[in-house]
Amino acid sequence: MDAELALVRDFLAAHAPYQALEPAALSALLATMSTVYVRRGAEVIGLGESNDTAYVVRSGAVEIRDTADALVERAEEGTTFGVSSVRSQAPSAYHMVAIEDSLLLTIPGGVFRRMLTRPEMTRYFAVQSSARLRAAVSATKVTDSRQAIFGVTVRDLLGREPVTEHPTQTVRAVARTMTTHNVSAVLITEAGLLVGIVTDRDLRRRVVAEGLAVDIPVSEIMTRGPITIGPESAAFSVLLEMTDRGVHHLPVVDASGHPVGLISAGDLLRLGQASPVQLAADIARQESIDGVVTVASRLPRLVEQLVTSDVSADDIGRATSAVADAAIRRLVALAERELGPAPAPYCIVAVGSLGRLEAGLGADQDTAIIVDDSGDASAPWFGDLATTLTNGLERIGFPRCPGDMMATNPHWRQSVSGWRHTFRGWMNEPEPTAIMEAQIFFDMRPVAGDVSLYASLSADIGAMAPRSTRFLAHLAASAVQRTPPIGFFRNFVLERDGEHRNTLDLKHGGIATAVQLARLYCLTYGLAPVNTQARLTAARNAGAISAESYDNLSDAYEFICYQRVRHQGRQIREGAVPDNFVDPDELSDLDKKHLRDAFGVVRSLQGALATTYQLGGLI
Repeated sequence: MDAELALVRDFLAAHAPYQALEPAALSALLATMSTVYVRRGAEVIGLGESNDTAYVVRSGAVEIRDTADALVERAEEGTTFGVSSVRSQAPSAYHMVAIEDSLLLTIPGGVFRRMLTRPEMTRYFAVQSSARLRAAVSATKVTDSRQAIFGVTVRDLLGREPVTEHPTQTVRAVARTMTTHNVSAVLITEAGLLVGIVTDRDLRRRVVAEGLAVDIPVSEIMTRGPITIGPESAAFSVLLEMTDRGVHHLPVVDASGHPVGLISAGDLLRLGQASPVQLAADIARQESIDGVVTVASRLPRLVEQLVTSDVSADDIGRATSAVADAAIRRLVALAERELGPAPAPYCIVAVGSLGRLEAGLGADQDTAIIVDDSGDASAPWFGDLATTLTNGLERIGFPRCPGDMMATNPHWRQSVSGWRHTFRGWMNEPEPTAIMEAQIFFDMRPVAGDVSLYASLSADIGAMAPRSTRFLAHLAASAVQRTPPIGFFRNFVLERDGEHRNTLDLKHGGIATAVQLARLYCLTYGLAPVNTQARLTAARNAGAISAESYDNLSDAYEFICYQRVRHQGRQIREGAVPDNFVDPDELSDLDKKHLRDAFGVVRSLQGALATTYQLGGLI
């Protein structure tokens, strides 16, 4: 080997990923390479040009810019570029120009693609893809001040220490304290723990209006055991909670139950984005089902506005779900007014995407009813309630579930004991087809009625799941059955026929699989969250997945979901019915690249399941 070749070999051996190649493989690669000199300002690869050469910068630097002429990367000494067009065998999505006199090593496309079959090379370039995807997700974060509420937690809003009084203090003394501190509410504490709250409204309604003496203990007129929130709660969710419950103050307590602050509706409304909350409030005031339907019809336009403001897909899903929750609660209240008192305590639960707080426009309605063991879940009253709810949601724009996963199906109206038996059957005697149909019930979330009925059932499920190894293996098998729509060379695999021919199915091609992965991680460890991003966070914190896998899957899921809501926003503007099928021609070259990266992340994590859950006999 002459001196120049030895220098090139040593150069490659000092830079990733070539340093991982054994000497024979490195020498074989070197034999296929050549060297080109490029002057400053010269184009290396043109935007839209065919390219079948990968380049390694030996000296100098090359700028890589996208279709909008935004800088994507600056390739410097040791960096490989031109990878995406070689790998996909598609025209370049970038414009690459030398910004210094540069010496470049070239690798023929066929050689480079064969090299990518090596695991160490696949991992290295997958990491590069993940970094690009993370940058793309960061670029879609909320920047519009009108949408500030979506990125704010309660902790961000906390100001001074809460004003507190002891329950033995008189009403007069508490009123003076409120006047002195110029506050509209006081927290009542005992031994440092919250026991109640008194507001201006309480003083008017419970003391003045009732003619009570002002020297009685405040414990006689306070609201005992008030609803509380944690400091890390999302401000947006808290405002929806206030609207739904008709309260104007919520105490903030730490993990040990000690009060750390007080949040008012005014604090949240001053953030400037209350339109989802206002819509939910308007729904709650309706006196007829027709009124609920009319007001809820504003939801698609609201979603379109949120998309235009670049609100994250996760927050848009929460907003849509919150409005759907408000509609469910109002429909249930109106049904109770018509049907009379319920024969037993019950809880309406959402499952599927609504249960995960991820409802998209046009999402199927998936609901169920949990009835207290003291009642009869087959009573006609509950069937009539389910009919009113299902018909109302259908009129609002949430179509009936094709699989009949709705409360109108008697099988999904059960007592607590009945539901416990059903879940135990799924986990102890799993049957593949039933598991595929029923796994959305593991995304259960209470929406209306007696929440305690759901809480006891949820606790049982969380305890049973980690011990049900065959059930978890069936869930894992389900999660790998449908692969993301990318081929071996990262080209998109489009729908072949039907009304959605030549489109990408974002829901079944990526979103559903990410949801299944997150669900599996949490059930394996008995973790409580049902929202996908919250599940991924909990899985990372519990060690179910690595920090790197968490980052990659979280970013991939958000990016795919964001492409879906952008697509649906366009459909709303055009007067079309929102769906999950995106024509690749709608996407920019850069979005296509990031979408391939996102699908690649999902596919790589699917691949890890076969080993982890020993799926050889199941798939």
